Formats: sequence, structure tokens, C-alpha cells
Amino acid sequence: MRATTRPTTGILAVLVAGLALTACGTTTTTDATADTAVPPCRTASLAWTLTLLGADRGGREAHARLTAVNKGPDTCVFDGYPGLEIHNGKAESVEGAGSGRPAALSVPRKAEVAVDVRYTPGGTSGTGDWCVRRPEAVVRAPHDSRPAVVPVTDAHGKDATIDACGETVSLALPRRI
Repeated sequence: MRATTRPTTGILAVLVAGLALTACGTTTTTDATADTAVPPCRTASLAWTLTLLGADRGGREAHARLTAVNKGPDTCVFDGYPGLEIHNGKAESVEGAGSGRPAALSVPRKAEVAVDVRYTPGGTSGTGDWCVRRPEAVVRAPHDSRPAVVPVTDAHGKDATIDACGETVSLALPRRI
């Protein structure tokens, strides 16, 4: 059997580098998000809300905030953009999309992650007829295929309806709040 040599990558590389630095009298620390023992956040272990925050002065862009609270017993890692879909039955739908690669966030029990959402509201000039108007949205944790339905509320926690046009809504980088 032939022996092969592979470059050291991932967590093994961090451990080897840490051991080498420790041997020289230097210590390093790693973020909990790099620890493979911390599981990814799952849709079902997060309490979700989608809150409408209003429109800009010209009314051409509206804002909302998608939040997820870790209701699980342990810390989890929120690594990427959440899935966000707003459907008119089986007809039109609007999906959330972000740009760039978000940093992995360590989310302790009861901690909250927020993602700001920007969208074009219905009735805006030039939007055409690709609009959805719904009192709920479908959400998923990053890299989780199991969805959850979340009601839409206004800034006071009362039931509301999101009226979004276009094929996508813009998702900002997830952040802990």
C-alpha cells in the first residue's frame, strides 16, 4: 500500500499551529464557531419573528427584520444566510438573497440573531405585477432544509401583512443582537 501525504487543513491545522506556538511559549485562542463540537443552528430550535419596520421617505424601499432566538439547550452556530420565502400559494414567490459570505456566529441559549431585510413594497411605480402579499413567510436556518412558517408582525407586535415585489428581497449580513 502506498503512503500519501496530504496537507494539514481545517481544525487539524489549527491544532497543529496551536501546539507549535504553545511549544514556543505563545498561546492562541480560537472562536467557538471553529469548534466542531458546536452544532449548527436548526430551524426547529430557533424562535423566529419577521417584523415590518416601515418604508424610506420616498416609499421605494421598505424594511423588515428577521430574528431568530436560540431556544435550544446549548450554543449553536448560525453559519450563513437564513432561507426566507414569501409565497402566494403555488403562484408567485419572493425569496431572500444576500451578498458576500457572512461570518459564522456562535449563538448561546436565549441569544438572538437578526437579519435586516430590504424590499420593494407593492404599489411602487415600475414594480409590475410580480408581488406577494402575505401575513406569513417561510424561513429556514442556514444549511437546514426543514422550513418553519413565521407570522409577519408590525413594530408593535400586531399581525401585519408583507407586500413585497420582485423576485428577491435583500438580506443584510446576520448579526447577534
